[in-house]
Amino acid sequence: MSNPAPKFTATHWLIIIIASIGFLFDTYELLMTPLTAPPAIAELLGIDMTHPDVTVWTGRLLWISALCGGFFGLIGGWLTDKLGRKFVMAASIFIYSASPFCAAYSTSLGMFVVFRSLTFIGVCVEFVAAITWLAEVFEDKHQKEKWLGITQAFASLGGLLVTGINVWILGHLKELPHMGLPEASSWRYLLMTGILPAIPIALMLPFVPESKAWKDKKAAGTLKRASFGALFAPELRRVTIVTAVLSACAYGIAFGALQLTPLRVAPGLPELADTSKKMAPLRKQAAEQAIAAKKAAPGSPEAAAAKTALAEIKKNMGPLDKSVKEVGNTVQFYQEMGGLVGRILLAVLLVVGLSRVALLKVFQLPALVLLPLTYLYFFHTGGATFMWAYALCGLVTVAQFSYFGEYLPKVFPMHLRGTGGSFATNVGGRMIGTSMAFVTTNLVAPMISGDPTKILPVHLAKAAGYVGGGIALLALVVGFFLPEPKGEEV
Repeated sequence: MSNPAPKFTATHWLIIIIASIGFLFDTYELLMTPLTAPPAIAELLGIDMTHPDVTVWTGRLLWISALCGGFFGLIGGWLTDKLGRKFVMAASIFIYSASPFCAAYSTSLGMFVVFRSLTFIGVCVEFVAAITWLAEVFEDKHQKEKWLGITQAFASLGGLLVTGINVWILGHLKELPHMGLPEASSWRYLLMTGILPAIPIALMLPFVPESKAWKDKKAAGTLKRASFGALFAPELRRVTIVTAVLSACAYGIAFGALQLTPLRVAPGLPELADTSKKMAPLRKQAAEQAIAAKKAAPGSPEAAAAKTALAEIKKNMGPLDKSVKEVGNTVQFYQEMGGLVGRILLAVLLVVGLSRVALLKVFQLPALVLLPLTYLYFFHTGGATFMWAYALCGLVTVAQFSYFGEYLPKVFPMHLRGTGGSFATNVGGRMIGTSMAFVTTNLVAPMISGDPTKILPVHLAKAAGYVGGGIALLALVVGFFLPEPKGEEV
């Protein structure tokens, strides 16, 4: 006869609320990038949002911030094992709350990249610290699996929230106070909202405990020393390498295809064909006037005339840009809804009790078909068909993030739980996987277009289909080497 589950207390509910807020804003902070990066880069470089340099720098930003997040996230995982789960989680939340607020005041591209990288670092550390903390504060196995699945589902609500707030800001931009911003741009106001999670977390953290299992072993002197080398001991080598590769594949699909879609791929959808035709001559005129303004002597009549003409062109482009952003927000919404359903489905299947290897295949097999079909075929049909196909791509991809959040704490011993989870998530996922954004935008798309200066949405869609489909195939093959979890150390 199984023992009854421990009774829930107010402390348990506070833990769940803090973890849910943390996971929600993990996604919120990261998904501000595809919504803010293109307009921010365009403004800070003084170019139109459809300029090829925007695509190039969007890819660079995603890769630079991911490399920083992966490296410092790995250190953060090691610190989670050394200093404690709650302390590191709290510190990382405050980092990823303050940095986007600072990024809103960026006056140069370098400043913007630095603060977005700091946000990525905070998110990378928080995710591993939070799942490690949750896995240890719930002693009952079924409660642990249930609440790891449920709290991670809030990550998809973060995507819906950031999309909704972005839509609201775009609709009320003229009514918002200036607040000392260099420019009253929508992307700056969206970044300022990144400060929100710090407030409730700061109020609740004093009332929740550190992981008792970790704290007791630390106090007794029986907690083994964490080290990166221990991850490659014979008994852990296979799970370390396989989970890192699979995490890289999941993040590779997300960054190499899904996150590029709302603002870089969606403008090429058939429903925006008329808008694109109207934008083409305006883009050309804007580029000509921007070049003229740079060539003219500062303060000269020629420079003033070029700037006046450029301002008029941008004014005419305003309604067209708004149409493109509205479609991009709709695309983003579909992906987030798909991701939310994927996380909920994962939580339900965990309760059902499928083997962990079989469970992963439930999402990997459909991804192999959906990704190339969506970007190579449905992109050209557009409309609801593309939106729903894209939502399904979000479902099968985002569910894998929750999968590893539940799987990783089971396969590493307590003294390596943060370090091992961080290696898979941050080195595999954040450093290697997110570099697929660079591969798609800077390598594959230019090869398809034949001219690096003329990369169109159709080229990016085709590149996303090739990259996403290739990664899905690799993930399916590597997944057969994933071991089933053994008895979990408590």
